[in-house]
Amino acid sequence: MAELTTKERMSRILQHQDADRVPILDKPWEGTISRWHREGMPLKTDWRDYFNTDKLETILPDITPGYEEEVLEGNKDYLILKTNWGVTMKVFRVQDSTPEFLDYTITNRTAWEDAKRRMLADETEEGDRVNWKWLKREYPKWRQEGSWVSGLFWFGFDVTHSWMMGTETLLVLMIEDPDFVKEIFNTYLDCCIKQFDRIWDAGYHFDWVSWMDDMGYKGTTFFSADMYRELLKPVHKRAVDWAHNHGIYAHLHSCGNVSSFIPELLDIGVDVLNPLEVKAGVDPIAVKQQYGDKLSLHGGTNAVLWDDKAHILAEIERQVPILKQNGGYIFSSDHSIPNTVSLDTFREIIRTVKEVGRY
Repeated sequence: MAELTTKERMSRILQHQDADRVPILDKPWEGTISRWHREGMPLKTDWRDYFNTDKLETILPDITPGYEEEVLEGNKDYLILKTNWGVTMKVFRVQDSTPEFLDYTITNRTAWEDAKRRMLADETEEGDRVNWKWLKREYPKWRQEGSWVSGLFWFGFDVTHSWMMGTETLLVLMIEDPDFVKEIFNTYLDCCIKQFDRIWDAGYHFDWVSWMDDMGYKGTTFFSADMYRELLKPVHKRAVDWAHNHGIYAHLHSCGNVSSFIPELLDIGVDVLNPLEVKAGVDPIAVKQQYGDKLSLHGGTNAVLWDDKAHILAEIERQVPILKQNGGYIFSSDHSIPNTVSLDTFREIIRTVKEVGRY
């Protein structure tokens, strides 16, 4: 088979058909990109062009409450910021570091009502919630290149606990005030749908709806399947239905071990599950064998192994020939590409994936 564009390749794979090879959709850390530049990748080069991998482009409108962003404190090691979500966080200047969440604005119904009013407003202080100028400039390039285009929805458990109110607050509310939690989840999604309706109606179509909702950690999920069915599954289904009603796919990113939720995800029609986190206890091959005829898999290659060339290449040679069978498989790490991965190692990873992932 002749070499396909990303869109052609993805379209065949998600229909559980063979393609020229498995798609490769991943994301390096900023420090990884910096390392690759130091090791010989030319500056101002798109790493996807350099390695000839597939291109995923993302549309993300603003649905935040639009609180004033400000720097509260800073030195040579860190900044303490207040975000447009009302979250106070400590951001370390070391590249690829994880911020420390210090405080939250939206922790009760009174604060939520103010945030909700702000989120539902048509515009923020900065203007329209959609960057039309950027979209008009970039979208034709994506389509000309044959890229895969994602509409990134922003709703659910993960973004609510991490960007709005904190994990403990949300988990307690899920038990003590489930109606409040449902309102929050649905408002997030209402805001997404409102903006993406505008984008779609303006002619900027995309190939899947994707959303990030990390519902698990090592070994298990943050909450039970019963709680998922009551509070979150109906909201997820609304997003899936929106995608399917527009003739596109529904892609869920959920870190941690969410294997026990897969039957629920299939029940509402989720098409693609990512990232299949091996280090959290997910077995991608077992998932493929049990659900591979109904569910496409994206990820499942243990990021912990990527700095050991021999080990990661052996893992790719073991897994990919099984996972690629009958389509429905997109290669990537089970999180993202860490800065421990050298240019030479990543070059060999891509070469090996293309070799063993050929149909």
